[in-house]
Amino acid sequence: MQSLLKPLLGMVLVAGVVGAAQAQAPFAKVEDAVKYRKNALFVMAQHFGRLGPVVKGERPYNKDEVAKNAAIAEQMSKLPWDGFVAGSDKGETGAKPEIWTDAAKFKSAAEKMQQEMSKLAQAANGGDLNAIKAQFGETGKACKACHDDFRKKP
Repeated sequence: MQSLLKPLLGMVLVAGVVGAAQAQAPFAKVEDAVKYRKNALFVMAQHFGRLGPVVKGERPYNKDEVAKNAAIAEQMSKLPWDGFVAGSDKGETGAKPEIWTDAAKFKSAAEKMQQEMSKLAQAANGGDLNAIKAQFGETGKACKACHDDFRKKP
């Protein structure tokens, strides 16, 4: 009986460790990670992009709409980073290898963009269009810097 108990206990232990590791993995497949980050970045860009015509004077300024779009862009700016998992540099992705070979610089660029996006949301809530315009420019620079260093050119 004891000779059966040890292997059975060993299998249960291994299954528990494997199950725990799988439960911690945020994505079932690498392709899901790529889709997740692309979709999060797409939604963020859509809401950030809606502010462009307003700050350029091409659309009328509506404080509530600007604040709403800035808040959504800010929230979305926090999401895509979990999608840059090992192995997700393959397939349909515009991600450069430098994301993984210079992870510290990538993390710094992502944090900078998030900080600028938060400042934009704060300016939008304040309602001062000149402050929004200035911060929109700074946020755009942070986005561009990351794209220049870490996104393949189309």
